[in-house]
Amino acid sequence: MFDTVLIANRGEIAVRVIRTVQALGLRAVAVYSDPDRTAPHVALADEAVHIGPAAASHSYLSIEKIIDACRTTGAQAVHPGYGFLSENAAFAQALADADLTFIGPPVGAITAMGDKISAKELAVAADAPIVPGVYRPGMTDEELIAEADGVGYPLMVKAAAGGGGKGMRIVSQPGELQEMITAARREAMGGFGDDTMMLERYVEQPRHIEIQILADGHGTTLWVGERECSLQRRHQKVIEECHSPVLSQGVRVAMGEAAVRIAREVGYEGAGTVEFITNSEASEFFFLEMNTRLQVEHPVTEEVYRLDLVEQQIRVAAGERLSLRQEELLPSGHAVEARLYAEDPARGFLPTGGQVVRFDVPEHAGLGTIGPTGVRVDAGVQTGNAVTADYDPMVAKLTTYGPDRAQALARLDRALARTVLFGFPTNIGFLRDLIALDAVSSGDLHTGLIEEMAVGTSGSDAPPEEVLAAVALATVARRQRALPTSFDPFDIPGGWRVGEPSWTRWPLRPVGATAITDVFVRVTRDGMEVRIADGAPSTAQVRLADGQLVVEYLPGGHLSGRFAYALTMDDAQAWIGRDGRAWLIKEEGLAAGAGSGPGGGDGALVAPMPGSVAAISAVVGDSVESGQTLVVVEAMKMEHPLKAPFDGTVVAVHVEAGEQVGMEAPLVDVEPHE
Repeated sequence: MFDTVLIANRGEIAVRVIRTVQALGLRAVAVYSDPDRTAPHVALADEAVHIGPAAASHSYLSIEKIIDACRTTGAQAVHPGYGFLSENAAFAQALADADLTFIGPPVGAITAMGDKISAKELAVAADAPIVPGVYRPGMTDEELIAEADGVGYPLMVKAAAGGGGKGMRIVSQPGELQEMITAARREAMGGFGDDTMMLERYVEQPRHIEIQILADGHGTTLWVGERECSLQRRHQKVIEECHSPVLSQGVRVAMGEAAVRIAREVGYEGAGTVEFITNSEASEFFFLEMNTRLQVEHPVTEEVYRLDLVEQQIRVAAGERLSLRQEELLPSGHAVEARLYAEDPARGFLPTGGQVVRFDVPEHAGLGTIGPTGVRVDAGVQTGNAVTADYDPMVAKLTTYGPDRAQALARLDRALARTVLFGFPTNIGFLRDLIALDAVSSGDLHTGLIEEMAVGTSGSDAPPEEVLAAVALATVARRQRALPTSFDPFDIPGGWRVGEPSWTRWPLRPVGATAITDVFVRVTRDGMEVRIADGAPSTAQVRLADGQLVVEYLPGGHLSGRFAYALTMDDAQAWIGRDGRAWLIKEEGLAAGAGSGPGGGDGALVAPMPGSVAAISAVVGDSVESGQTLVVVEAMKMEHPLKAPFDGTVVAVHVEAGEQVGMEAPLVDVEPHE
């Protein structure tokens, strides 16, 4: 066994691997880029090495820098996590050439399974069922079109290289085929540098089920149950679980044995995943691909089978034999995992990000393992860290375990409701909506369910009026507490006046909205009264302490009930959350709302999301025309041009090209021509 392992990754997977490395008594070495200098994985490791700027191509994807870090720290082995270099055959070969151990499969297995065409050929050789299709390399557009009728419609045009949903198009009729081939080739070339295409029958409403594989270098290959990964959005997994709610034991065993044959055919070693698609009843299955790495969703398997898959990877890479037997791999209970993303479901799942203002995990949750309430958290950030546009937007994973599926799902819903993540829009509320669907609770899943049910696409996540009232009440309570022991009664923020208390106006605007809502508060003997605009007042008892706000309305008013919130606020804005949802509410000046843009003044261009300024063409004094692009903001590899709202003159430029900006950060101000 080696004594020092370098983790060539970042975020939650780096934290997760470091924990197991240290539990085995080994030294863990982290690597980090400029924005990750204060990341949790850096602090947790025994040693950390800076490897470059934010751009992954100059840091986490730099094979030379990873090897140099090994030499500097004395690391003898490298764990790649997932993503980045985890399935890069050149990286595995470079480590071997440098006499370093790659904690992953042999180079030949990575190469063979990295190409979907050769992977299909291996599956056929292993007597595993594959989807009917055409998988010859180097086919021209004309050859693909000629073969399409034989495959049958609907069919899928799919890139032979890569994954993640890129280079894939569903074709329902012959007239669409040429256009879809062209688009898929273009996307594949841009994403993978390889536009080789294949055709396969499109299985309608398919399930995505994968088998966990473990294999050592001494001839033992095992399968460790299956994971249902059918809840996907744009071919990206959102919720995963172990086991599948519909798979029969007979099909489960047949699928597991097919996965073992495929792994043996390719000479696999370590932990890997063989992915299959099935029909809606999961009565038949077809080989899809093999991922030659640890999967994001591996915790659900770990909890149901009581295994540490990273430990097994490390032991196999060190040359040890697997100490497990197939008949000993018996499942217990059910586990479900949800991925928490920095994205805005109300705005078409646009990527977000920025500084993590507050991150509270559910009480008694286990970190990297199931806690006493059945909740496990794997997180790559903490309060004060930044989520940038340079990397994947996944912030954390919540995994819950129960004796059965219903309890695991109930615990997941409760855990999501008790997670507080302030700083940018996230998908936590969307995840709760998703698992509340009847189709999810019944297990009637397929890969198109999210799009079919239009979950999370309402286009609005405006805060209810009691949330705006709570912010105004908390603002008054906070300012009351700041008063000195002796004070002028006219300084009371609730508006004390001779005769009776006076109403104080708080103009509030949820970030992302343009409208301002006037909320009025006054302090009375019974507590505080609050009203929304010209509505009827309500009397509330307010308790504010330790970032928690409780508002209880007395009977007889417009608002009623008791509400508990997480709250983080300063003099100008408040992050407030409840039941997994969160809103940023700003207090605008009394003149706010004069214009249509946030904060008034509709000539002010602001960032629509956190990102970086990709280009700026505005200069102070320029005369611009309505619709002219003045600045481009890039977020998660998507460009968003911002245009002049009218003919006018540029009077201020607040940013430079390459600068990181937060949501609603001021960019350019334009004044209309007189």
